[in-house]
Amino acid sequence: IAQLPLIKIDFKVENESQHTLLNGEDVETEIRQLPVSNNVSQVAAIPAVRHALVAMQQKLGDQKGIVMDGRDIGTVVLPNATVKIYLTASAEDRAKRRYDELVQKGTTVTFKEVYDDMVQRDYNDMHREIAPLKQADDAVLVDTTELDLEQSFEVLLETVNKLAKE
Repeated sequence: IAQLPLIKIDFKVENESQHTLLNGEDVETEIRQLPVSNNVSQVAAIPAVRHALVAMQQKLGDQKGIVMDGRDIGTVVLPNATVKIYLTASAEDRAKRRYDELVQKGTTVTFKEVYDDMVQRDYNDMHREIAPLKQADDAVLVDTTELDLEQSFEVLLETVNKLAKE
């Protein structure tokens, strides 16, 4: 907890791919691994950690023109965002997408491990005391179950364009 003020998170795009920097070090690959995913909910539930991360995200949001995703972005981090979408898909579809991503990156993992982690994380996030996962009242629900990446992108683009005009 004492190290929180020393943490600086930045983002950069390189070769059309986003990279997350932790104190200047590219940690994009590491943060996408299953051991990190297995512990995200527990760490994010620590009040001091949550407070620090929300403040960092809100500072990014103040810059406007940013797209953020996360389990409490529309309800806690940026409750006054211009466009809010509650993006969902079945746990099985999300686990399949995550499994394929991990395998493509060379991670040795089973579909069951990824699925079980997804279901547990959903449960933990929906039932935590601080900022539980839920749809913001003014968010548009977009369910991408059974849609491929291109179809999902099209649905999201249509939704954003429609909401931005309102």
